[in-house]
Amino acid sequence: MGTEVEMSPAAKEAAAAAMFSPYSSPSTAFLLQRRVLSWAKETGSPATVRVRVADRSFILHRDPLASRSRYFSQAMEEVSGDVELPDSFPGGSDAFEVIGLFCYGDSVALDPFNVAAVRCAAEFLDVGGLGARCDLYINQVVLQSWDDALIVLQRCQPLLPVAEELLIVSRCVESLAFMACMEILDPEQRRDQPGVDDAGARGLVGRRWDAEVVKELAARDLWIKDLIALPFEFFKRIVQALRRQGMKEKYVSPVVLFYANKWVLSKKTHKFWASTDEAGDGETDANRRATEILQGVVDLLPVEASGAVPVAFYFALLSRSLALELKEESRTRLRDQVASQLQFASADDLPLPEQDADRSVSDSPEVVTMESIVSNHVAMQRQGAEAVAELWDRYLVQIVDDLKLRPERLAELIGVVPAGNRKTHDHLYEAINTYLVEHPGLSGEEKAALCGHLECRKLSHEACIQAVQNERMPLRFIVQALFVQQMHTHRAFAERSDSFRYMLSGELIPGVAGAYTPSPGCPVPTSQPLSTTSPYTDAHTNAALDGKLRARGDDDAASDYETASFRIQALEQEIISLKKTLQRHNTLKGGSVRKDSKEPSFRADVAAPVAIRRRAPVSGSCIGSMRWGSQRRCASRILRVFTRLAVFGRSRSRGKQSKCRAAAEQLSCL
Repeated sequence: MGTEVEMSPAAKEAAAAAMFSPYSSPSTAFLLQRRVLSWAKETGSPATVRVRVADRSFILHRDPLASRSRYFSQAMEEVSGDVELPDSFPGGSDAFEVIGLFCYGDSVALDPFNVAAVRCAAEFLDVGGLGARCDLYINQVVLQSWDDALIVLQRCQPLLPVAEELLIVSRCVESLAFMACMEILDPEQRRDQPGVDDAGARGLVGRRWDAEVVKELAARDLWIKDLIALPFEFFKRIVQALRRQGMKEKYVSPVVLFYANKWVLSKKTHKFWASTDEAGDGETDANRRATEILQGVVDLLPVEASGAVPVAFYFALLSRSLALELKEESRTRLRDQVASQLQFASADDLPLPEQDADRSVSDSPEVVTMESIVSNHVAMQRQGAEAVAELWDRYLVQIVDDLKLRPERLAELIGVVPAGNRKTHDHLYEAINTYLVEHPGLSGEEKAALCGHLECRKLSHEACIQAVQNERMPLRFIVQALFVQQMHTHRAFAERSDSFRYMLSGELIPGVAGAYTPSPGCPVPTSQPLSTTSPYTDAHTNAALDGKLRARGDDDAASDYETASFRIQALEQEIISLKKTLQRHNTLKGGSVRKDSKEPSFRADVAAPVAIRRRAPVSGSCIGSMRWGSQRRCASRILRVFTRLAVFGRSRSRGKQSKCRAAAEQLSCL
């Protein structure tokens, strides 16, 4: 009889092991072969139907197949001998072995590794009873275990779309999501480790992105390690199920981060994909697979910034996307997400261009992309404009050392951020100074155009000192910086004079901490003490008056700065005209100067007597021992001292004079 079943080498080894080892379970192929032989002996009928499944053939009996499978019943009515299953048959020869054994009436052994394939094959061949048994096994066994559900879900990938139609994938996805939520809510488990919640994301804040470090964080939790090993289609559905079942975003976002780090940002994964593709271009295939996953990851990221994802992760995705061909929709969405996180970024997070001999750094994809993102942030008028301006200036410091960078292009990059958004110009000054060092051949007009973006009033004290001593800067900028430096000096003197005045007023007011204490033999004066505020106004009125005086002083300082700028320009023009006039005069006169002419002298006569009025010393050891007239004269001298000290701070001179007048009125009332 021609009752034979072609067995694979693995099945033959398993059958041989089953014959010699009582503890080993026999393979399905061996059991099917033995059942065919026993059926032939029992019925006396030979096996006449040859079933072809892929590269294997099975010679079986007609009656068991036709009685259990409607597919074979209809197929054998048309063809009597051979039946060839199509390539779309799910499960392959391994699943058909279980189907054949079931058709012969034997019990089949279901496990997480074959239940999905057997269920799909039974549905395809329309085998009655086997599909219900598989569904019962999935519901009662597979979906109750994390490992079994994970195995079945992985086995469903080659069975699509049949496994999706039979709801095997959806049931496993929902079960895994539910068990993940229970894992998070388990009170016996510690949820403060990196990788489980936002603690992992917080540990990456302020650090450069390192794929290997992030991979180690992901490996600390087994359930996250299992999820990021799934194909992206299944991973995407699990993430959606996690959010649908109510898991907080601070737990979901790190899982997406770890998945993208493993399959998109890891260089080891890219090298592995490139080396395993022997049929075509490995590099191209690796980029194609990374592009598909990156586009899906961008869709999974939260729309609103929740703080669960570090800013460095967005910039790592942005840097990786520049080497990939993303769709325009995904590229735009990724840039919008980066722009929304721009105020929290650091200069180390931004992608730096590589040196290229054929083009300038300013024309690289990295710089052009960052220019577009910053412009988008400025146009949308988002919060953190000052932080973004400082970040952009720091980024310019890192790219201005390119020798091919033109001054016009640098001026365009500086103008991406409006001048009003810059709270300080220290980093912008550093960028321009670095550019002037690397490009010593610039003309005076080009230097003046670049330095025109700087405002000396927004430079710090240290930057002003450096600008005054910088020989590479234009003369106009140096003079402006010198004027601002003088303003800083006057302001410092004014603050010193305020503290000195407070100290003197404390000495004149008894009972104040640090005030003057008379000697034991001196009586304490009973007159009203000197005060810097009027006794007829309350503290709120005085505070409001001081605020108005300070604001008026700031306006005066700004107007003085603008006036000085116009005066500097006028002086430059006057110096140029005088120089031309002198050159014309020397040309006409031949440079001859009369020797007998006597130059007018503007020196003061040293021998002229100068009347110096010396102040008579005040007698007595304390104010309380003076007479009433002496006290009045002493108070008048102190007021004159205050008036002279007020000259050092022009911005607050009016406030000081008003206070001195108030003190004088109090003395006159006495």
